Amino acid sequence: MAMLPLVLHWFFIEWYSGKKSSSALSQHVTALFECGMAAIITLLVSEPVGVLSIRSCRVLMLSDWYTMLYNPSPDYVTTVHCTHEAVYPLYTIVFVYYAFCLVLMMLLRPLLVKKIACGLGKSERFKSIYAALYFFPILTVLQAVGGGLLYYAFPYIILVLSLVTLAVYMSASEIENCYDLLVRKKRLIVLFSHWLLHAYGIVSISRADRLEHDLPLLALVPTPALFYLFTAKFTEPSRILSEGANGH
Repeated sequence: MAMLPLVLHWFFIEWYSGKKSSSALSQHVTALFECGMAAIITLLVSEPVGVLSIRSCRVLMLSDWYTMLYNPSPDYVTTVHCTHEAVYPLYTIVFVYYAFCLVLMMLLRPLLVKKIACGLGKSERFKSIYAALYFFPILTVLQAVGGGLLYYAFPYIILVLSLVTLAVYMSASEIENCYDLLVRKKRLIVLFSHWLLHAYGIVSISRADRLEHDLPLLALVPTPALFYLFTAKFTEPSRILSEGANGH
């Protein structure tokens, strides 16, 4: 849940930056700084205050995340709302982190975009910020409703989202071969960022007692990008249309 805002920031920055804008890389770095600082501040204000560590209750089962559903009803009429966060602070710390992300974004990003996003029109400059104002409430509701499910499923979600966003980015950027990928440094940074997410998802799925068997799977991290590059020429729309017109 801490990674999702950063991934979505990068995605929408790239989506709205335009091919002629030189500000995308600076916005990527700023988004990383915002999320990193928000994470550090969140850890510092959590118990124990002032150190980069937290005290957390151990998660035993899915129902630990939804204690509000187990408020007792002694007389089967009146519900006593006395339950607390059994997985403290794993549930509420995400909301605190999102609040700091939003504050830092509103303090830093508009000033940066206004100064360096000269390659975009006035109406286009702030669209990545507007997108964040939409996805932060969505992520908040997602954490509130599905925090427990996400706790168990996040490695698979990370893998799927990173694959989808990488495919969308390479398609939108019209990357069809290795030369198109290497011609701009920004594209390599986006690629390596997605590879880190792939690796993180694989490590998260791996069991602690079987790391020596699962870690070789990290060699598969570049596979999706290589598969896209090798097969992009076969799915080129113009080629498909021309072959259809020729009766092939």
